[in-house]
Amino acid sequence: MKFIGCSYFWSTKKSRTQRRCLKYWIVRLRRSTQSVIVAEGIEQEALAPVIRNKLKGVLKAAAIKAPAFGERKSHCLDDIAILTGGTVIRDEMGLTLEKAGKEVLGTATKVNTEENFQKKILNERIARLSGGIAILQVGAQTQVELKDKQLRVEDAVNATKAAIEEGVVVGGGCSLLRLSLKVDDIKKHLDNEEQKIGAEIFRRALTYPARLIAKNAGVNGSVVIEKVLSNNDISYGYNAARDCYEDLMAAGIMDPSKVVRCCLEHAASVAKTFLTSNAVVVDIKEVEPIPRRKPMPTLGSSFPRRKPMPTSGIGPIGF
Repeated sequence: MKFIGCSYFWSTKKSRTQRRCLKYWIVRLRRSTQSVIVAEGIEQEALAPVIRNKLKGVLKAAAIKAPAFGERKSHCLDDIAILTGGTVIRDEMGLTLEKAGKEVLGTATKVNTEENFQKKILNERIARLSGGIAILQVGAQTQVELKDKQLRVEDAVNATKAAIEEGVVVGGGCSLLRLSLKVDDIKKHLDNEEQKIGAEIFRRALTYPARLIAKNAGVNGSVVIEKVLSNNDISYGYNAARDCYEDLMAAGIMDPSKVVRCCLEHAASVAKTFLTSNAVVVDIKEVEPIPRRKPMPTLGSSFPRRKPMPTSGIGPIGF
């Protein structure tokens, strides 16, 4: 991408200068070159010939108004020029567009002119036109409960957005559990023993979410995994809330594909950092010994023997 930063490029020049600026771009830039114009201000009258020539294929250009306000705007132009290796054209520096050559142009591998803020505004406008706006009002008795509910609602909204972007998969850890079977097929084609060990670690890690869900529900995780894998239906799994096996997609138990993918990527990144580190600091949990119970008394020693009554010199009394 080509870049030129100019404080007074389109905003302060007259139409004669605008024609000279346009001629400058047509002559000095090749037909296949993509260019980006960053200026302090862009007038509609000056922008029209650029749009017209872009539609004709003469120019491949994008005109952008410099970010920030006041003095920060000038600083932003300087920063962009430094990063791209270009020069900002200013009248104060004695540099005009007519005197400038290709040496003032900067280069960039990729330039993204889209703004997330504008995307959000457009999405809101589309939602209003399509009738898709919803206002969620969260109430609670205490501030702590309200904060917890707000976080839960926010998580639900983000999960819904992620599901819209990349779809959903079967929840309950069953998707990762069935993916572990594919790792076994890949493992067979590996010749390196260390790679086989890594594949086995990865396979066991994929089964851990389903095992942990079963453990939290008070069920043996190995039994749950064996029963889930014995069924070829990909939607079949264990419902920990109802303690039964059923079609999880029909029951509404699903995870956004984006969430599952990001979890795998982050876990792999952490594992890579762990393996490439010379030393790591971890907390080792000490296993507390189980206190020994006191032995139960036997039948013969259930009750202590009663001490004999003290005897005196008086004999038995008869009636």
